[in-house]
Amino acid sequence: MSGGAATLTDGARSGGPAGVPSNRFLARAALLTAAFTAAGALLGLLRDQLLARTFGAGPDSDAFLVAWTVPEFASTLLIEDAMALVLVPAFSRALALRAEAGAAGPDPVLGLVRTTLPRTAVGTAAAAALVAAAAPLLVPLLAPGLPEQRLAVDCTRLTATCVLSFALAGYFSAALRAHGRYLAPAAIYVAYNTGIITAVVLLGPAWGVRAAAAGVAAGGALMALVQAPSLVGRLRRRATGAADRDRGGDRERGGDRDRAAAAGGVVLALVAPVIVFAVGRQSQVLVERFLAAPLPAGAISHLNYAQKVAQLPMVLSLMLCTVSFPVIARAIAAGDREAARRRAERDLLLAGVIVLVGAATVAAAAPQIVGLLFQRGAFDAADTAATASVMRVYALGLLGHALVSALGRCYFSASRPLWFPAVAMGLGVAANAALGALWVDRWGAAGIALANAAGITLTAAVLLAGTGRRQVPLSARTVVAGLARLVAAAAAATTAGRLCASWTAHPLLGAVLAAAAVLAVFVLAAHALRAPLVPHLTRVALRTPLPRPLSRRHRHAPTPDAPLDRDVPLRRHRPG
Repeated sequence: MSGGAATLTDGARSGGPAGVPSNRFLARAALLTAAFTAAGALLGLLRDQLLARTFGAGPDSDAFLVAWTVPEFASTLLIEDAMALVLVPAFSRALALRAEAGAAGPDPVLGLVRTTLPRTAVGTAAAAALVAAAAPLLVPLLAPGLPEQRLAVDCTRLTATCVLSFALAGYFSAALRAHGRYLAPAAIYVAYNTGIITAVVLLGPAWGVRAAAAGVAAGGALMALVQAPSLVGRLRRRATGAADRDRGGDRERGGDRDRAAAAGGVVLALVAPVIVFAVGRQSQVLVERFLAAPLPAGAISHLNYAQKVAQLPMVLSLMLCTVSFPVIARAIAAGDREAARRRAERDLLLAGVIVLVGAATVAAAAPQIVGLLFQRGAFDAADTAATASVMRVYALGLLGHALVSALGRCYFSASRPLWFPAVAMGLGVAANAALGALWVDRWGAAGIALANAAGITLTAAVLLAGTGRRQVPLSARTVVAGLARLVAAAAAATTAGRLCASWTAHPLLGAVLAAAAVLAVFVLAAHALRAPLVPHLTRVALRTPLPRPLSRRHRHAPTPDAPLDRDVPLRRHRPG
């Protein structure tokens, strides 16, 4: 694993004084992450297809999905949001401190690891044991009135192990990405879904839906194991000089403790607001399953499958933010806020392009997509119709979900506590719960999905409105103006795609026609509306790159290496 990442990193070039990597390096890192993200997403679809075919959309699958709330919650808290938002800036700060100190003194990066990793492991192991012991009390709270309470308790006890394994996986991912290592972190969902699929195939006939819960536990362990060798190798490489310096006496050991405490303080200062933000974001799932539990059997499953498919475009768009978040954090740590602003604005708009094209395709061809993916075995035509109607509603909130995830990274990219994102997330969750309780009796599962879209869109709007007052490195006016044009283009593309999907009764042909129409109309409408990035992306897609020979003057010019994991000293740029 580490070998491939080393090759990628060693080829990077600096993009500026702050050590921001070149666009070429970021493109290669994004391509690498995209490949593994696509592989993980395809395995996730295969996993969902296997679960739908084997267990259908009935009381057993509802019981498993209630237990799956634990790893879903842990994934947001410990991998995707809180752990990354805390540790990437902390490791960026430690790397900058290391560069400032040079060869003198102990290594701040090792001090950060020694301070935080044991506490993370012990604390999450205790939390996992507590969740397993409290499963009989937890299940009725998550889904009151669930028919298969005992089955849900058994599955919850199996999935509780993910609290520990996901914490380790998230810690390793954040540390590696801060060092510019993307290969192993990108592979975690491949490992996770492989564990679930293998367990269902091997144990499903004997264990029933409990086999899926056992697969979740095995997949979580694989997520941590696939990254451990790369991180250990990285820390060993940097530890040699630090070990020699630690022999210098009490003064250096005292300095090591001081730096470790300082690094730990960076993390502790950020823990509370980041955790509240991440918990609030994942609470949307708790609200949905709480409201859906009294509905007819299968409602939780319909919501789950609709959400999983609808959010695939969002996952692909956030891949860009995953790659560039450490870059933004390193630029801010070095004081180059202008480079951070340019990167954040471009990433938000590019994420908007990807997620809006995907959302338009989902809304245009939802019945065809669901039928192709899930309608087989225990998953019948009625389940397809119910899931497709919910999926179209979920598509309305995809842009909000993508913006909240991306803006959260912008807010937490600096090493200081910010409570504003947590407050904004709390407002969105409150709106989600209130509107869901109001609409569930009228529209059922579709009303729950509509409340989710409304709540997350409110959160995204509040976060965008607050950027100018809290020194977040982006211009809200620029982002909003660009997104408005992109949304208008997506609306036109959705209409065209839905018309094309209705031309044929064949689900595959209908989905293909809808996707082609969406892409073509979106590009044309975006050009007509002068939407950002789309004309440039079109030119890049249509242009055939031809190598240009270097002039004699530049043929032998040296090109010094500047890898992404190069240490960037603090205060190289003045803040502002």
